[in-house]
Amino acid sequence: MAASLPIPLVSTLDEVHNDISVASKTSSRWDLLVSEFERFFDKKPDFIARAPGRVNLIGEHIDYALFGVFPAAIERDILIACAPRENDFSGRIVIDNMESKYERQSFTPVIDPSGNWFLEIDKTQLRWESYVKAGYYGVLEHFFRDKLTKPVGCDMLVTGSVPAGSGLSSSAAMVVASTLAFLCANNRLDQVTKGSLVEIAMENERRVVEGKMDQAASVISNAQSALYITFHPRLSAEPIPLPITTPKAVFVCANSLVVADKVVSSKFRYNLRVVETLVAARVLGRHLNISISKSEKITLKQVLGRFLGSSDDDEIGPEDLLKGLELIIPKVDCLRKGDPDVGYTLEEMVEASGLSQEEFHELYLSWVDVEATHFQLYKRALHVFTEALRVLQFREVCTRAEASLKTLEELGRLMNESQASCAELFQCSCPELDGLTQLARDAGAYGSRLTGAGWGGCSVSLVSEDRVEEFIRKVGQTYRPYHGFTPEKLHEVIFATKPSSGASAHYLHRVSL
Repeated sequence: MAASLPIPLVSTLDEVHNDISVASKTSSRWDLLVSEFERFFDKKPDFIARAPGRVNLIGEHIDYALFGVFPAAIERDILIACAPRENDFSGRIVIDNMESKYERQSFTPVIDPSGNWFLEIDKTQLRWESYVKAGYYGVLEHFFRDKLTKPVGCDMLVTGSVPAGSGLSSSAAMVVASTLAFLCANNRLDQVTKGSLVEIAMENERRVVEGKMDQAASVISNAQSALYITFHPRLSAEPIPLPITTPKAVFVCANSLVVADKVVSSKFRYNLRVVETLVAARVLGRHLNISISKSEKITLKQVLGRFLGSSDDDEIGPEDLLKGLELIIPKVDCLRKGDPDVGYTLEEMVEASGLSQEEFHELYLSWVDVEATHFQLYKRALHVFTEALRVLQFREVCTRAEASLKTLEELGRLMNESQASCAELFQCSCPELDGLTQLARDAGAYGSRLTGAGWGGCSVSLVSEDRVEEFIRKVGQTYRPYHGFTPEKLHEVIFATKPSSGASAHYLHRVSL
């Protein structure tokens, strides 16, 4: 299983990208990182930790309902060069960033009065160094629990080609790369597998924001494959080769240039959707006469499992899950309440849950900040179930023996249907993404959809490889926010990518750049 494999230690960039031309293009970044580290810290780095960004090909906002998703690592990545601080036994970290807008930071872990490691992370600002601190936390708590052995102090330099705030998971890549860097610095890399690194990175990023699939995609991915990632009853990642070689196709990521402010908007966007899907699961379960305890925060995946007669610990295979989704989707109609565009008031939602106001508040609202006058249970549940079905259909198309133009068209159709559902049912798109995905189809894409949490960020489009430059040119001409961009600037915001390998470590006395 992919999750049980060790973290790769590689010696050449060919092993990272599995494509000589891509390796050649990226080698200059590595050379520059090493030379800049020497300039910043007056010494050479010992190693470089790499973690790629990811593009979610299909399966949006269903991971926290415990349904599987279908991401792939991209060629763009976060790199962290690192070297120990001589004669510094405090565990102090000095970290700089090659982006001049980010200032040098330093921090030292301390032991708080309760005997736990402590690093201050301000979750109200989402500062870049918070993701590095989060990576440090996981290594401290997993490998320095006795507090007797001190972690190694390090100098670190970061560079990244994953656009921040674009929905391509630069934050998860930063957490994975920093976690990997601290493991390497403290000689703990041989004590983790890909799966355990994912688990640690998931714990780490929760100190800043929530996430599930992003870390798994950044760590476990293989070149030329996507991952079918499931989270229930346990984390599993199945590499699925993509049928994009005959005829050749690539994925093109296009940044809408709309940045969603997660700190300000989460209470009426992301947080609200999480609560709506959880409450929808309880209300649907009650309609289906499923037994749910008053203290249980049941998910839509668990409702489906019990509807099929499975226990929560049972593994439901893709074929049975697909059949089950087809059976339960018509049942979602019971969540309709008058005009589906209006939804439930808080009082109506509490009543439908079968809980008292106090029980409801404790279970669904006490731990998260949400803001809404009405709640969309029907639309959210219908999106989650139909999107989960599209993920399985996408997987099924990819696992067929033959690859053809029809195969690409089928994948494109599913991507388009996903975008429509994200826009109309889950309402996590925005006018710019709606327009950008339509322009992509007009420019020749087989399919196009938003990727990431939405409300801004990137779209992903499936495009014939021999038409990429024409596609980029057309979108550049028709998407208004790109007007006036130089060719270099345009290729920063819209670029082709093939699936990349996952996170890896590169000890510089072995690596060939």
